[in-house]
Amino acid sequence: MAAYMEHKNLANETIAPARAREIADNVRRTLDRIAAAEVAAGREPGSVSLLAATKTRDVGEIMAAIDAGVRMIGENRPQEVQVKAPGLVRLAAARGFSLGAVESESAQESAQESAHIPFHLIGQLQSNKIGKVLPAVDCIESVDAIALAEKIARRAVARGTTVGVMLEVNESGEESKSGCPPSHAIDFAQRIGNMGGLRLQGLMTIGAHVQDEATIRAGFAHLRKVRDQILAEASPGTEHCTELSMGMTQDMELAIREGATIVRAGTAVFGPRAFV
Repeated sequence: MAAYMEHKNLANETIAPARAREIADNVRRTLDRIAAAEVAAGREPGSVSLLAATKTRDVGEIMAAIDAGVRMIGENRPQEVQVKAPGLVRLAAARGFSLGAVESESAQESAQESAHIPFHLIGQLQSNKIGKVLPAVDCIESVDAIALAEKIARRAVARGTTVGVMLEVNESGEESKSGCPPSHAIDFAQRIGNMGGLRLQGLMTIGAHVQDEATIRAGFAHLRKVRDQILAEASPGTEHCTELSMGMTQDMELAIREGATIVRAGTAVFGPRAFV
């Protein structure tokens, strides 16, 4: 268990009005940033989705973000998924939304067309935690190895369901970051696409931790080219590999310029974290 979970009740569903207003204001500013970046990049309005990164945030804070217009959430740690999911699902349903995993492909397609809030795992996943997240999340963005994909696939097949996955690619080459090497990405994506129980939805990366914008943009641009090549080769199971989850609070405009379809923002939505 993360140390901060001993000091903060992440299942808490109440929120002070002032805190709810703060989050709502942050959501509006972040959505405005995304809209302005879409215009600057010549992108279609609404072509980029905001994923609220909810690490260390409790249910009340997350629901305030949803009430303010967030329509996708992402959790870093499986143990936080377990703690928060029941309250989030119940409170979202009270507002007319389904949230997170749906068990059949037909239900998934229906959810995508209705008021559904996707629940993603965006942090690293150890194989012994797969069973903790599959009942709740509908996409695992942090698949960075074939062995992990195979284990998720086996669990999904055993449950009689299909789970969305994204292939995480380490475009910056930084040793501190997870993700498969870019040179392996096309092969890995094609192999994942052939696995039962998985639906390859796209690629994910974390921008280079540098000040040079050209370097950051180059990593994002390369991921877009990899995605385009995967789609062009049209291997079985890769036809849905359209998403590019890249860009966070500090570099979302650069990512949108290079083709991001999902930006993952935590600080921009909730403010600085009290815990890490």
